[in-house]
Amino acid sequence: MKGLNKKKESETVEFKKSLREWKEIVETVSAFSNTKGGTIFVGVEDSGNVVGIAVGKKSLEDIAQKIKQNTDPKIYPSISVENVKGKKVIIIEVPKSKSKPVFAFDKVFRRVGRSNHRVSSEEIRMMALEGRRVYWDAEICEGTTLEDIDKKKIKWYLMKREEIRKITKPKDLTYEELLLNIGVARKIDGNIQPTNAGILLFGKNPQRFALQSVVRGVKFKGIKITDTVIDRIDCSGVLWEMVEQIEEFIRKNIRLLSFRTPESFAREDKFEYPIQALREAVINALIHRDYREPADVRVFIFDNSIKVVNPGGFPKDVTPEKPIHKPVNPTLCNLMYDVGFIEKYGSGIYMMKELCKKWENEEPRYELHPLETNIYFSSPVAEPTLVDIEDVTAKLNERQKQGLESAHRRGFITRRDYMGICKVSHTIAHKDLKKMVNMGFLTVRGKGRGVIYIVRVRGDD
Repeated sequence: MKGLNKKKESETVEFKKSLREWKEIVETVSAFSNTKGGTIFVGVEDSGNVVGIAVGKKSLEDIAQKIKQNTDPKIYPSISVENVKGKKVIIIEVPKSKSKPVFAFDKVFRRVGRSNHRVSSEEIRMMALEGRRVYWDAEICEGTTLEDIDKKKIKWYLMKREEIRKITKPKDLTYEELLLNIGVARKIDGNIQPTNAGILLFGKNPQRFALQSVVRGVKFKGIKITDTVIDRIDCSGVLWEMVEQIEEFIRKNIRLLSFRTPESFAREDKFEYPIQALREAVINALIHRDYREPADVRVFIFDNSIKVVNPGGFPKDVTPEKPIHKPVNPTLCNLMYDVGFIEKYGSGIYMMKELCKKWENEEPRYELHPLETNIYFSSPVAEPTLVDIEDVTAKLNERQKQGLESAHRRGFITRRDYMGICKVSHTIAHKDLKKMVNMGFLTVRGKGRGVIYIVRVRGDD
């Protein structure tokens, strides 16, 4: 074999001096099988010096038998003999296994650099899941039948897919064939049953079968999770319904800021966070999470930030800095892509960064844990730059302070809101709100019945 003297031990190359090291050879077969595959050269020292090996009639058969007997699933590598500078070298070629993990002596090994490393029980579990080639979203949803699929939602999906992706509705498929075709059902022993993806995207009651498939939103009065809760929501339904519900909750619980541009005397109003970036973070949490974990997706809204909690870590080799497209739930990704909720190829993280930059907010910050990923969005109102209600005690009565505090929670207030909160008539509400406008605490937007009163930001005049 040409060039053997130039080879060095690596992630895919291993040298063994003799067949007496057969146990280490079997462990290396396990390591190569569980990693990228590789080649074992027997008759070569660790330094790469070829010393050769005596090859008897049964030498190849014996090492093949030892590999087969001590691996599970059994590995049958390609074994041959080559002459290198007049010396015989046994070459054992091990392909990457499609049925991971491959055990050797009841242990599992993975190749790391030039060494074989023993794999932990948690890594074995993850390798087994990868080796099965069946993702959670493609598994049968236990206890379900096709009656649990909402045909109206299937019809909506086909309509949106045609509208957004220009994929025409299939005319030659039966209803069951369509479900099989788009990956939301599987045929097992002649029976067609919904998959987990089918229930999460088209189920009549998804939470009946997947309790963890909810989004919980909480609004705190303060900057810590121990502060007072002033609003909350438990979103349920299929994935896209929960996205709409949590978006509405977020809009209700963040500030609407009012600014005056240098080019014009006109005011511009915008939310303190880019809604589309928050929406993308929630969608990512829903489709890229580990549904085998019982935890749910959470959105915590604080006075100075928003935290989105995804019960799942980033896939191997994927980071916020390298957001390559490696979906945890490919069927969910494909179907959400079909209806325009996501774009493929890892563009979501880049999009969130760009939206925050355009909004003049800080980039999202990631906090990575093995079983959880947290995304933080910082408010541009880092300190209480809005009117501090306690500072105006001498200028407003208790009723007006109560109304202004309510306006701070949402960023605005309507006359009807004020009447309900303060238990006053239309006339008094109008008078109080006008006073707060004149004092510079609120600004008016709209006309007639559409008027809303927006909390003003210090320094925006």
